[in-house]
Amino acid sequence: MKKETEGVVIQTIGNIAKVKANRHGDCKNCGACPGDKAMVVDAINTIGAKPGQHVSFEIKEVNMLKAAFVVYILPLVSVFIGAVIGGFIAEKSGHGSVPFQVVGGILAFIVSIIYIKFFDKAANKDENMKPIITRILS
Repeated sequence: MKKETEGVVIQTIGNIAKVKANRHGDCKNCGACPGDKAMVVDAINTIGAKPGQHVSFEIKEVNMLKAAFVVYILPLVSVFIGAVIGGFIAEKSGHGSVPFQVVGGILAFIVSIIYIKFFDKAANKDENMKPIITRILS
């Protein structure tokens, strides 16, 4: 599925356009980003939109779901797995399990944050992850 959004082109660089768009209802409900009025996205501009033009662009929902999983769910799962591994190590070494579980959870959380940084850089370079301008509205 694809989610279509409207916005105004504010700058073009080659085949990439910076588009200022109003956030949709999901963004307002989440509140993770500062401000919920507008966002600026880099969209693929194959139709030649120029600054000031009102355009429609689409974002693949698969990409949104993948990014949401990596940013929100992966750290939680990592903390849980880190705590389980920490408890297992404590059991094998004969020490109290709580400090090992806490340290294991913290280390796993740090690793997940590092992975998110790499995922973000890779997503910015991947053309398939970027929104695509589909039509010029004005």
